[in-house]
Amino acid sequence: REKVKLWKNKSPALESLDIELTERCNGCCIHCYINLPADDRNAVRRELSTEDVKEIFREAASLGCLRVRFTGGEPLLREDFPAIYIAARRLGLRVAILTNATLITSKTARLLASIPPLEPIEITVYGMERDSYEAVTGTPGSFEAAWLGINMLLRERVPFIVKGAVLPPNRSEVERFESWASTIPWMNKPPSYSLIFDLRARRDSAEKNRHIRALRLSPEELIEFISRRREEYLKEMRGLCSRFTRPPGSGLFPCGAGVGGASVDAYGTLQMCLLLRHADTVYDLKDGSLRHAMEEFFPEVRQLKARNHEYLNRCARCFLHGLCEQCPAQSWMEHGTLDTPVEYLCEITHAQARDVGLLGESEMSWEVKDWRERVERFSGSEALDQDYGSRKSASR
Repeated sequence: REKVKLWKNKSPALESLDIELTERCNGCCIHCYINLPADDRNAVRRELSTEDVKEIFREAASLGCLRVRFTGGEPLLREDFPAIYIAARRLGLRVAILTNATLITSKTARLLASIPPLEPIEITVYGMERDSYEAVTGTPGSFEAAWLGINMLLRERVPFIVKGAVLPPNRSEVERFESWASTIPWMNKPPSYSLIFDLRARRDSAEKNRHIRALRLSPEELIEFISRRREEYLKEMRGLCSRFTRPPGSGLFPCGAGVGGASVDAYGTLQMCLLLRHADTVYDLKDGSLRHAMEEFFPEVRQLKARNHEYLNRCARCFLHGLCEQCPAQSWMEHGTLDTPVEYLCEITHAQARDVGLLGESEMSWEVKDWRERVERFSGSEALDQDYGSRKSASR
């Protein structure tokens, strides 16, 4: 008897969706890549309406979407946040919320407890003391407000995790932060950190970009920080190398941008990822649909090839590309293009490779011929051969 297949071997057009509910924020963090004042009335007028957001959710769910992530700005600034949240949950969507926790009230905490988001709330904590915290946020009273919000979630037993951002005002508090984070019931591993601070995603302020660059760790400082737990770090690096190291060629999107996931900004523009706002890569949902963007527009954008000779001579030939943050979004924020190498990211990746012995002191990764042998020696597995073979077969 012939077996009937209940499920087709085809991924949904859209598996997850990020939605920037607002660009506005009640903080003014020194490292922030996107924020407008909380009372920016022009931004409020331009933001998607409650019904606009609900319609996006409905179409997303019809395409197979299972998860939506609320971000901003500060998503809780939206007065219609409860209505938007409930609409997403009624559609069966799991909801992740990225917040600074300062606007979490007892009413909000009870809502999240009574209708669980099914994803932990993600809270970024900027310091363990008032002075350090508010030196980052630039907002008096934000320290007490954040801890009040966190304690409300704890009281209502709403799952959340915390993240950090390593900045000059709070760098000395990392151990204390991690010790406290380990007491949170839903933290099953150490917190993640923002370390490579992105520039302004809307390319709206050269002055702010200068300030952000000044906050970045040097490659040496970054390596020292991420390799503090040396054995765990090396294990993770071996896994990453065995899976992702190989030259990407001239294609601009060896990553998964626009495949199964997308991002909607506060005004209805669909992006391949949160940070990529280049005019050639974005889609106006007011003149189209999620389905058309995911099934036709984004696949076409993903065929774009690099034209920048520096990129072609370096990044396209670099076997470390899978470990590097270099991507069209980073080129966009740093240079206003899709294919200009970002030197800071290149320096970091080379520093990591030299630290683990993949590169000699004076070697550049795009000049290495025996990269596969080096990676196999370092990773100690055959995963690279298997993954490389399957990718090669699939591309024929």
